Amino acid sequence: MQELRNKVKELLSKGTVQTVIGYGEGTAGKVRPVFITDPGNTDSLIFDLRCKQNLAVYLLKPEVKQLGKAAVVAPLFTLKTILQLAAEFQLADGDIVIIGMDDEGKLIEFPDLAAVEAFVTRYDDLSAETKAELDRIEKMPLEERWQYWQKELSRCIKCYACRAACPLCYCTRCTVEINQPQWIAVPSHDLGNLEWHIMRAMHLAGRCINCGECARACPLDIPLNLLTQKLIREISLHFNQRAGIGSKAENTLSTFKPDDKENFIN
Repeated sequence: MQELRNKVKELLSKGTVQTVIGYGEGTAGKVRPVFITDPGNTDSLIFDLRCKQNLAVYLLKPEVKQLGKAAVVAPLFTLKTILQLAAEFQLADGDIVIIGMDDEGKLIEFPDLAAVEAFVTRYDDLSAETKAELDRIEKMPLEERWQYWQKELSRCIKCYACRAACPLCYCTRCTVEINQPQWIAVPSHDLGNLEWHIMRAMHLAGRCINCGECARACPLDIPLNLLTQKLIREISLHFNQRAGIGSKAENTLSTFKPDDKENFIN
């Protein structure tokens, strides 16, 4: 942890960056994001197994950009998000400083996005636990599976915490805020909830890097991440593509190739 603090102090003292986005102690033993602008405040930085929030969600915020060039403390899921944002032309080499952290909490130097790519490709997208849960749901009879999702999504109160927490939901105006025409029903009822979550999942198809922020942010513990994880599996199977592994990767659903397999269309 001291290595991290020393690195942040160095970056701020030399003027390499004007702000560092990292993790700090919150209340009730929870971790919160912190924005360090003073080299004298680096002692508030921490990094341990509780540091799960994807801090890349702040990189495109106007109020953060106004602070000047930023550095971000970046474990694996944040690294993958940075690559995906670069692939979508939201970030470029040199825009930010990446303070990489490995699974053991050791600092990793990344001189450019190519170095990040070389690091993240060593990891699988889905864990064994996730694959087992997806298998369990997929094996359900169609009617049972439909009832499962109806029951889960019926609890949604449309607070949009999932959207706010997702670092790839960066549109300045979301479809749910458009009322001429009204694409998504406003009330939190069965149809409105279904429309919202299907739309959200499809907008993340081929883009989700599986950080799990949507599910962690949900105040009702709805397993929203399973929807995008299902699409991660399908896109990997049918298009042999994964999100968050390259800064120049193509977007699956906006790229047409004459040799694309179409045997999954029924």
